[in-house]
Amino acid sequence: MSGAAGRDAPIFDPAAFRLTAEEAALAARVREFGQAVLAPRAARWDREASFPTENYRDMHANGLLGIGIPVAEGGLGAGFRAYCLAAAEMGRYCGATALTWNMHVCSTLWTGALTEDLEMAPALRAEHRRRRARHYARILRDGAVYAQPFSEGGAAAAGGVAFGTTARRVPGGFLVSGRKIFASLAGHADYYGILCTETHEGEARLSRRDTLYLAVPRDAPGVSVQGEWDPLGMRGTVSRNLLFQDVFVEEEAALMPPGLYFQAASRWPHMFMTLSPTYMGLAQAAYDFTVAYLRGEWPNMGGGGMPPVKRRMYPTKQVAVAEMRVMLEQTKALWFQAVGEARADPGKESMLRAWAAQHTVMENAAALAAKAVRTCGGQAMLKSLPLERLYRDARCGSLMLPWTAELCIDRIGREALYEKGETDD
Repeated sequence: MSGAAGRDAPIFDPAAFRLTAEEAALAARVREFGQAVLAPRAARWDREASFPTENYRDMHANGLLGIGIPVAEGGLGAGFRAYCLAAAEMGRYCGATALTWNMHVCSTLWTGALTEDLEMAPALRAEHRRRRARHYARILRDGAVYAQPFSEGGAAAAGGVAFGTTARRVPGGFLVSGRKIFASLAGHADYYGILCTETHEGEARLSRRDTLYLAVPRDAPGVSVQGEWDPLGMRGTVSRNLLFQDVFVEEEAALMPPGLYFQAASRWPHMFMTLSPTYMGLAQAAYDFTVAYLRGEWPNMGGGGMPPVKRRMYPTKQVAVAEMRVMLEQTKALWFQAVGEARADPGKESMLRAWAAQHTVMENAAALAAKAVRTCGGQAMLKSLPLERLYRDARCGSLMLPWTAELCIDRIGREALYEKGETDD
């Protein structure tokens, strides 16, 4: 890593990690874009708690809005691992942009590459591809941005119960009603990819098997954005609340056929790891900043026009950087292994690694940022430098559904001790 000047080295060296040519090229594309375009603007979105609209316009021009769209349909054709590696590079330059980009990309990755591993009758698959082509065209042609609101304040986002947001079938489509909280891109996405539960006449109980994935236009009658947005970190995500009151959504707006989301969530659980690349990038950024700062290479590090000061000669600083490097390498190794195992119907050991990797990235990103603050000292906390923002952004990862740090620990403990079907009776 070259500090604040020059071109940054890859987080995952293509030769060392045996990346494919496609993976290396996509990661390089995002890294160069992030360093040149995203990093200089990141402080603004954080300071204003405003959405990075300009970044999305530039990502459209750069082709990055279509990274998860198959090549045959005009996109860059990234698979799961390729996307994760590219997203980690984005996370090191602007956490809020990377996190919201993930919401957008999942609308194409889940409906594209992941569905190829799922069971569908030939006619249904053809219909799905026809419908998704409409969404892909909006993205590629118009720069349309898709959101993906999950949370409702209960256990639905974690997969414990059915979503409380409901869809009632009417002629030509559905009427959607409900509320999503912490809805990233609220008021700024062109379409909200709403996960909701289809209701059936005479059935009072909602079922996860009836989950629908519908693209709701932001200007549809009955859609409203509520609440203020002034959080600790990830301020540029603008994750306000969304309210849907009998919003009509045409059947053609379905991002997945009925029942397919439940199959994906059950058979392709690594799909819920896509929040973690942002925090992998933040972990790298905290380490990168520390090295550059101690070497006296970061611009404006002295504050008030003072010249840069080298601090690398102190043994305590050297020990701290060594400890950070060890933690970073451990995090990278486990996370890379887990995203590389992502596929349909993973085994028990693969899932244990996935949860362990998710927990490790989210917790270690925050730990590395805190270590960076302690090691660099008070001047590094000035808002003219990025560490203070990295510290706040990194702290948010462990709270992110559907796999919070606590849920990962709970699932690892339970699955490690019980085989399928075992009880203590």
